Amino acid sequence: MSEHVEWSDVEVPTPSAPAAVTPADAADAARLVAFGLQPKLQPARDQEYAELLRRYREDPPFARLADAVAAGLGLVVLEVSPRTGMAVTAAEDSVFAVRMGDYARRTSADGGDRFLHGLAHLAVAAMAFPRPEDLADDGYIGRVSVNGVDAFVRQACRRLEERAEEVGENTDPATDAPGLEAAWRIWARRSAAGATKDARRLAGSTTGIVGKAAAFLTDSGFLQRTGDDNGGTYRTTARYQLQVRDMAGSAAMAELLDLGVVPVTDGTPTLLPAEDGDDLELAAEAGLPFHS
Repeated sequence: MSEHVEWSDVEVPTPSAPAAVTPADAADAARLVAFGLQPKLQPARDQEYAELLRRYREDPPFARLADAVAAGLGLVVLEVSPRTGMAVTAAEDSVFAVRMGDYARRTSADGGDRFLHGLAHLAVAAMAFPRPEDLADDGYIGRVSVNGVDAFVRQACRRLEERAEEVGENTDPATDAPGLEAAWRIWARRSAAGATKDARRLAGSTTGIVGKAAAFLTDSGFLQRTGDDNGGTYRTTARYQLQVRDMAGSAAMAELLDLGVVPVTDGTPTLLPAEDGDDLELAAEAGLPFHS
């Protein structure tokens, strides 16, 4: 005969309660996010940063806490690794978001230049990663130059002008209605360089605008300047690759595409190298980073 056992006599193991989050944990998580907001800081050169990254990867509760801190600040965590550090990007409603209109207003008093600055950023991204496989390859490093980006956009402008003529669009809109001008027309009519009395590049020229974009991306940790040739040469960083990947579906990219200048179809490069022929002239030594 089996012995009757009362349920009350059975010892049921109680699940261990999760460790309580301490103020020190919250401070460490916030510290990690603060490191992530310093894009030029490399984990290999900061012991505290490297240790917090290790903790993020090895301690899931701490990782969730850091993600929550970032989300509360309106930041999206793109990647956390020794390669990129804590790479974050600002959501559309974040106080850290830099909108193209604000960026353009900081660089020029001319509201129409907003189109040109947006096009410059879009062209840098397209040239830095001209093929989908380049964007997908973590080891890929893109290289661009200021003169190359300008020549690239001017070539695209010429193609878009030819397309407009083919469909019979008005190629000479009223001068008192600048809003009717497409951005490619504004770029094509703008001086490529110009110069001040001391031979400096004009900020409102197209190479000046591209140079401003490159400087902004460098200050943001997305590009690294490698030389002075061709108006300034740059290489991409791992953070910029992550940013461009994310930008493809973000509100920031949508804002750029709303300029109606460069069409995006299946993810293939939207600014293409010139076809063989003498009808499309590019700037001398533009240094275009085309890939065969």
